[in-house]
Amino acid sequence: MAKFNTKPISGARDFLPQETLRRKYVINVIERVYQSYGFEPLETPAMERLDTLLGKYGDEGDQLIFRVAKRGDKLQRALEETPTEESIADAGLRYDLTVPLARIVAEYRNDLPRYFKRYQIAPVYRADRPAKGRYREFYQCDVDIVGSTSPAVEAEVLAAGAQVLQELGFAGNGPEGFAIRLNHRGVLRGLMEVAGIPGELEGVALVAVDKLDKIGPDGVEAELLNRGVSAESTGALMGFIAGVPGEEGAHIAWLSDLLEGSEQGSRGVAGLKEVLVLSSHGPAAGHLRVDPFLARGLSYYTGAIFEIEFPGLSGSGGGGGRYDDLVGMFSNQTMPACGFSLGLERILLILEEREMFPEQLAGHPQVLVTQFDESTQAASLGLAHQLRAAGLRVDLYPDLDRYGRQFKYADERNIPFALLLGPEEVGRGVVGVKDLRSGEQVAVENETIGAWLSARIRS
Repeated sequence: MAKFNTKPISGARDFLPQETLRRKYVINVIERVYQSYGFEPLETPAMERLDTLLGKYGDEGDQLIFRVAKRGDKLQRALEETPTEESIADAGLRYDLTVPLARIVAEYRNDLPRYFKRYQIAPVYRADRPAKGRYREFYQCDVDIVGSTSPAVEAEVLAAGAQVLQELGFAGNGPEGFAIRLNHRGVLRGLMEVAGIPGELEGVALVAVDKLDKIGPDGVEAELLNRGVSAESTGALMGFIAGVPGEEGAHIAWLSDLLEGSEQGSRGVAGLKEVLVLSSHGPAAGHLRVDPFLARGLSYYTGAIFEIEFPGLSGSGGGGGRYDDLVGMFSNQTMPACGFSLGLERILLILEEREMFPEQLAGHPQVLVTQFDESTQAASLGLAHQLRAAGLRVDLYPDLDRYGRQFKYADERNIPFALLLGPEEVGRGVVGVKDLRSGEQVAVENETIGAWLSARIRS
């Protein structure tokens, strides 16, 4: 018999119960906070029409879309001709949750409220090279507000993201906390304009600048020159990068002076000021850091852009921004929008490395009902059902093993209480309760066992 490779496909993962409970714990916190801000849930298909996805993420993003081949006769006809990647595929796995949202708004606009506040927590797919913390299938946790140009929208989504991180245990903005880097597309365009970079090269220049954290100033300079930006403009832009103030809080004044002659740049600086002022009244206050060269690769951003940073750790913990033109690509109508996305996988990795998960996670069995022998088997099953009806999560040990083996099983599953129901307990109308953490054992009246356990498990 052939030996099968049982590992998941490269870039995807299986999640055993403990990992799944940790993921659900974080998702539940995110969902609860998002709902507290008035966001409502949305679900969309994992697979979209290919023309829905292409052209929304820039050239580099489009190359990472998983394409899905045509089926049946359509595929056969495409293969009989000169097959290309474009001709044999008509669908793709969603690259993010923002483009599907834009499609939803265009399709159901008349059924949606004036301001559409939605959240979506779901997997997305990218044909990227797998690495630690980087996967081909991963979850995004998005909040978006569609329908308003007010900077209060940016303040709201930033506050929601910051509050989630705070409730997960990330405190302050030091080594154990987080920062949210903040910029504006207008600032970036203003910097390009003042540096003398022509409009047709602005996109490729932004792609190079977006890699500043990864390849450093020398790498950015080399890439700008290789992409056709003149030596003079490259030098000017590199001078701006070198001249960014080191003192937090001085960036706005520095940008105001530098971009005074650029209308786009000045509007961008004004937009940053508004977001900073409004955010000072919520959970994001103290975490925002103006970064004049934060670009984020996605080309659909039109205003403020932001990205989560965990000090001392590389990689992004999420981000977002304003994208006022994306929905209009589907509906031919201007529709302002702004969103924020938390990177679930990155957050989980840090929580695990720092041992920040609660000791007991919701979803684990709380009680194990043991088995004594055949004479008490029916009583054990009845007790398990009685406790489940009382709201407890109860596992029933299925075999008639010695107690030591049953206790070991409970310990393997991190179950704190084992219940003993032998002939003696049945005759007295009590249940033996063994606290597997302390080793203490007591007898509790059958009628009160549910309330007794509930009180101690809550504590």
